[in-house]
Amino acid sequence: MTAPAAPLAAPLSERARLAEILRIVALNFVSYLCVGLPLAVVAVFVHDRLGLGTVMAGVAVSAQYLATTLSRPGAGRRCDSRGARGTMLRGLAAHVGGGLLLVAAALAVEAADAAELAAGGAAVVLPFGLLVASRLLLGLGESWAATAALSWGIANTGGRHMAQVISWNGIATYGALSFGAPIGLAVFHAGGFLAMGLAVIACAAGGWLFAWSRPEAPIVHGRRMPLGRVFRAVLPHGAALCLATLGFGCIASFIGLHYASRGWAHPAGALTAYGLAFIAARLLFADAIGRAGGYRVALCSLVAEAAGLALLGFAPTMVWALAGAALTGFGFSLVFPALGVEAVGRVDAASRGAALGAFAVFLDGGLALAGPVAGLLARDAGYAAVFLAAGGATALAFVIALALARRRASSLSHNPDSPP
Repeated sequence: MTAPAAPLAAPLSERARLAEILRIVALNFVSYLCVGLPLAVVAVFVHDRLGLGTVMAGVAVSAQYLATTLSRPGAGRRCDSRGARGTMLRGLAAHVGGGLLLVAAALAVEAADAAELAAGGAAVVLPFGLLVASRLLLGLGESWAATAALSWGIANTGGRHMAQVISWNGIATYGALSFGAPIGLAVFHAGGFLAMGLAVIACAAGGWLFAWSRPEAPIVHGRRMPLGRVFRAVLPHGAALCLATLGFGCIASFIGLHYASRGWAHPAGALTAYGLAFIAARLLFADAIGRAGGYRVALCSLVAEAAGLALLGFAPTMVWALAGAALTGFGFSLVFPALGVEAVGRVDAASRGAALGAFAVFLDGGLALAGPVAGLLARDAGYAAVFLAAGGATALAFVIALALARRRASSLSHNPDSPP
């Protein structure tokens, strides 16, 4: 499944560059659609159909995030050495495998009668094991396809347009997850888990065929930095990203319980407001990173995010809570591309994919930490304290980004000829 790398092309016009980015972003959209389709029904399937508790339902959901986090660095390294197209094909193939395992889990449940499932034991071991294996493959496919989309887009359009590539990929990610969940619920209600698996297979196979028709991205030859050194290079930027990600993780995990504790209805409205504001900021201000620099945009974004989380925590009414969620999404939107541009700029071009994968690990880490840490805080201090603490974490991310910006400014003042 390898193809010769495309030769370095002449600079693209603005319209041609956007078209090329969107072609690659479409593959990332397909990947996250495969992830989003079963997302809302996995816990229901484990809890209601298999008769297992909420803990095992959480294990099934979290298995995907574990696979994504562990496989990110390897995905980036493969993009650098063997090409982003091949990595994308393998990621989408993993999604096909995940869909096949979903089908197998559904068939295993149908093969067991209701009495066997109610009794638990061996009757639920096979379908649950198949489901967890499916989640692991979907997580692997997510990390490989997402990292490949970033590397492929940057390689085809040039490093100067990195922020634009990252921004459009973020829009595709959130858009696919937003569309995938309700579509997945409709598919599940129409045809059960079997139809869900078939839908994942169809999406992934269609994306695979499109990716196969595209030429390989140019591969940058040169010395590859060791993964340990890559992680050290992006660590301070990644730490700031991890802290800033806690806000979204807390909203996704606890906004429903927060609304219920206040007697407010329609908590999904806060997630919708967050998502719409997130996409709007990406569309309106992605070019600001190229004009003003990553650190300046990151600092402004972190201020907005921290203010939004504080507003959400102190909100006296549902309207103020909606405003807080929207401001949080608007602020967080550009944190990843702004800090990502600065982080990836610290490594050699030949190790750019590894740096993107390593940097994204901190995003995954923030999402993984948000649930358990916020759960402990909510138990002891209430739900409002969760969002206020996330705002404090975002303020700490601001301090880290400010220190990095000042260090960059000091370095440039002592060595004006050094690259920005």
